[in-house]
Amino acid sequence: MSTPTKALSDAGVSIWLDDLSRARIESGNLAELIATRDVVGVTTNPTIFQGAIGNTADHSYDERIAALSARGADVDEAIFELTTEDVRDAADLFRPVYDATAGVDGRVSIEVSPDLAHDTDATVAEAKKLWAKVDRPNTLIKIPATKAGLPAITAVLAEGISVNVTLIFSLERYAAVIDAYLAGIEQAQANGHDVSGIHSVASFFVSRVDTEIDKRLTAIGTEDALALKSKAGVANARLAYELFEQKFADARATALTDAGANVQRPLWASTGVKDPNLPDTLYVTELVAPGTVNTMPEKTLEATFDHGVVTGDTVTGNYADAHAVFDGLAAVGIDLVDATQLLEDEGVEKFIASWHDLQGTVTAALQSAPEGAR
Repeated sequence: MSTPTKALSDAGVSIWLDDLSRARIESGNLAELIATRDVVGVTTNPTIFQGAIGNTADHSYDERIAALSARGADVDEAIFELTTEDVRDAADLFRPVYDATAGVDGRVSIEVSPDLAHDTDATVAEAKKLWAKVDRPNTLIKIPATKAGLPAITAVLAEGISVNVTLIFSLERYAAVIDAYLAGIEQAQANGHDVSGIHSVASFFVSRVDTEIDKRLTAIGTEDALALKSKAGVANARLAYELFEQKFADARATALTDAGANVQRPLWASTGVKDPNLPDTLYVTELVAPGTVNTMPEKTLEATFDHGVVTGDTVTGNYADAHAVFDGLAAVGIDLVDATQLLEDEGVEKFIASWHDLQGTVTAALQSAPEGAR
């Protein structure tokens, strides 16, 4: 049976679920989404793990937390064990997809601690530790595209580790991310790694851009400004794909891909619609392009499956319109550099807050584990 999610997959978009929990794995829910919703990967972040482990109605972590408490694990060790186990088990579930797609899909992402977002060396060290602990080839280590993250991305790829670059908001930073990727693959090649086995995605955030820009357009309040509302996020992503096409067609990139390296695929993140006045599949149907990933919260996935209208590529033929949106934003006084830097800073801070909440949740759970387990 043809469904909108099948049509999306046929158009070259890999559907990854932006969520993971022990309950999803053990209940068979994740396997069902693979079978019925064309899901071929999973992304996680500190907010997702806080939601899963902090869910008081979900007791699937109780036994593991009790065992960790019994052996005297501290909070950071417990989080490391719980999250890497979830990712490892999910990776095993996706292994057939990974094998069938020659490593392109079947991917499960886990993020370095957001506390390290501005520390290059510590990010590299934790990325290596996570990669070794999960010990599955279909893992992606998530590293934020902060200024300190860029050299970490290169260094981690140089070790032969596959990377999901997260928290990208601006075209300028995206260009730097692609350069960091190419440098990493060049170094991996020099280090003797099989570069065909190294994969990467660049996670370009969408809805958060509209939320911030729309707030500024509303404050300006002119007719020209208001006419641009809810257009910046899609335009920004479309121009990112244009940049992707340009950068991976140049001599530096083609020298690597000719030697067996993979392109770094664009990934659309933050695709849940936050404005209730907008179509709930906007950031899916308007960002269909070959060789991309769309990582969706379950609500967006179900909306797409139920009533998404997939008409083929909605990106490459719309570059002129996207440039016109950017010209319009500049004309009414929107400072995109300021807005996207603010979004990056807020994105890091939000993940740090979720991480600290997770630490609090796990600390309390370790302390309240049954007496006999401790």
